[in-house]
Amino acid sequence: MQSADELKRDITFEATLRGRRLRFCSTWGLFSPRAIDNGSYLLIEHVDVRPADRSLDLGCGYGAIGLAIAKDTPEGTVCMVDKDFVAVAYARKNAALNGLDNCEVRLSNGFGAVPERGFDNILANLPANVGAEMLFILLSDARDHLAPGGQLVVVTVAGLRRFIRRNLLEVFGSYRKVKQGRHHTVAAAVKRQGRQVSCRAR
Repeated sequence: MQSADELKRDITFEATLRGRRLRFCSTWGLFSPRAIDNGSYLLIEHVDVRPADRSLDLGCGYGAIGLAIAKDTPEGTVCMVDKDFVAVAYARKNAALNGLDNCEVRLSNGFGAVPERGFDNILANLPANVGAEMLFILLSDARDHLAPGGQLVVVTVAGLRRFIRRNLLEVFGSYRKVKQGRHHTVAAAVKRQGRQVSCRAR
């Protein structure tokens, strides 16, 4: 058993994401601190992005999704947000560690500190316990922050795929299964011009 002092040291590891090697620092208390979790990896490897896209990583943790996309879109920008100040600190550290200057990290509860609109991609690894009310808030805000034709791409545990499909159809009027893994589902919705949300998602 490691001592408390040893456990307080940064956890460091490397990962190949979208064909590029990235280095990460993390710490106990953050989600999946020793390796990229399977859900995030599935999303990272199967989302379609263009080199100059503007992307948002919602609930970025220590930055796995956002930094992989920033590395892959050198002409674009990535905004990474999380409500956990420790996650934000490590995401900033990892952006610097990998020499990525086309991304910024903010402390934000959902979209609270994201005034910009017109993102091409909003990406999120949604927790299984997000709840119907919070999910509706996040999906509605995501739609408002996307450019017309922009996409929201989320990964969830496979057991939530019908729940997510129903809510994406309610808020966006569109749904596409991007990738079905053994334990996770990656799904996408596209913002259509003039789409309005008329009732709360169920």
